[in-house]
Amino acid sequence: MKRRYTLAGIITALIALVWSATACDTIDSKALPSYAVRIDLGSYALWNTYGVYGMGDYRVFNREKGIPKNFPFNVNTFTGYGGVLLMMGADMPLAYDLACPVEASYNIVLSIDSENFEAVCPKCHSRFNPLTGDGGPVSGVAINNKVGMTRYHVTPSNGGYIIAN
Repeated sequence: MKRRYTLAGIITALIALVWSATACDTIDSKALPSYAVRIDLGSYALWNTYGVYGMGDYRVFNREKGIPKNFPFNVNTFTGYGGVLLMMGADMPLAYDLACPVEASYNIVLSIDSENFEAVCPKCHSRFNPLTGDGGPVSGVAINNKVGMTRYHVTPSNGGYIIAN
């Protein structure tokens, strides 16, 4: 008995094959618990004081720890699970949760390597690239676990930006 292959059947099989091959390479950027994020840097004055400008320039926001000092935190300010990293990418500001997605603990936070602007975990030593816009893993356990940094939205507003999830 001869098998007959239709064009639609072949296309469906190819799509399934491509999907299954690429599904294994998907990076989980939602490995952390979901916590509220809202940092209002929407005015020119706030952005001028607390914003980021040149590629790789960054700032950390953590309401519980009062970082940055003198920031006007209020009841509507939320800084995620482990704090928020605001970093200037190639052409726009980017924001991520600072908790290491491998360790998934609010008190194990990433720091920025000033040599290459990678985010580094002090415990598992995984490294991430926040400049790419996806916060994907560069090295360490994060690559094996296929986890990346949790990204937040950065929306233009009145001369500044609002960071939210």
